[in-house]
Amino acid sequence: MAQPLKPKTIAMFDVDGTLTVPRKTANKETLDFIRSLRKTCAVAIVGGSDYGKICEQLGPDFEKEVDYLFSENGLVAYKDGEMIAKQSFLKFLGEEKLQTFLNFVLKYIADLEIPQKRGTFIEFRNGMLNVSPIGRNCSQEERDNFEKFDETANVRKTMVETLRKEFADYGLTYSIGGQISFDVFPNGWDKTYSLQFVEKDGFEEIHFFGDKTYKGGNDYEIFESAKTIGHTVTSPEDTVKQVTESIINA
Repeated sequence: MAQPLKPKTIAMFDVDGTLTVPRKTANKETLDFIRSLRKTCAVAIVGGSDYGKICEQLGPDFEKEVDYLFSENGLVAYKDGEMIAKQSFLKFLGEEKLQTFLNFVLKYIADLEIPQKRGTFIEFRNGMLNVSPIGRNCSQEERDNFEKFDETANVRKTMVETLRKEFADYGLTYSIGGQISFDVFPNGWDKTYSLQFVEKDGFEEIHFFGDKTYKGGNDYEIFESAKTIGHTVTSPEDTVKQVTESIINA
């Protein structure tokens, strides 16, 4: 590929709510825009989901269509289509502590009184755990209903506060993202973890675009980082608009 117009600039994108409607696939217009953006600057995807879920939303082998793809906040990292790094949550915590934590979470969810419960309350990923009080097997309608319910019931927020107190010595960070779940990972393994890879490659202007940039949201740390220029977006269309204004036409 030809050298981009701004070789020292990189645009980094969250997935849900930024390039796609949450858990939906990206539309052709957005994907075409991301591909064409590489003529102007380097492009990175940095999502909290695992590699498979990101590819479900953006397309198979999407790591080959961008300069970097960081799944699980960068704990599984791809550059130019090749995996360059992979971290292990299990290795960090150890089996004994992990089981203690999992047992507590499952008992907590068992005692919750919420409109629906389905299956897969804990998803074990390479670099983190994803915890869902309703269960990730819920339908899209149930997902939407839980999100609205949680806006006032604060199920996830209350659960996170409980876990922070109960496991204060575990060195864990909790990050609420998407509609139905929150992520659990070691301190420092938030989306800022991905920055080490682009810094090492000499990028001097790092733009990050995300929707959950508020405190407690899974874009907050990288949005607030002194190393990035943060942009809060509200939809894929808003993302395209802000990228055009802040990078392409700047």
